[in-house]
Amino acid sequence: MEFVNSKRFRVNANGNSVDVWLIYRCKKCKHSWNLTIYERTRPSKISTELLEAFFDNDEDTAIVYGKDIDFLKRNKAELK
Repeated sequence: MEFVNSKRFRVNANGNSVDVWLIYRCKKCKHSWNLTIYERTRPSKISTELLEAFFDNDEDTAIVYGKDIDFLKRNKAELK
């Protein structure tokens, strides 16, 4: 499967913690793969601007994360 950056985020706020993922989609079947950006993190540990970018599905922010090799490796992405 070859996945591409959807330039969209999934944000789940639960009580005093937040999870944020960057969503990738399979080019052929549209199956999704969520790459973890933050997991069970207190919202106060994330800048207000960045948190707003996640909620707003800011395309520029998604592109920055999608080009971050360390982020991709942490999520066990195979790079071509």
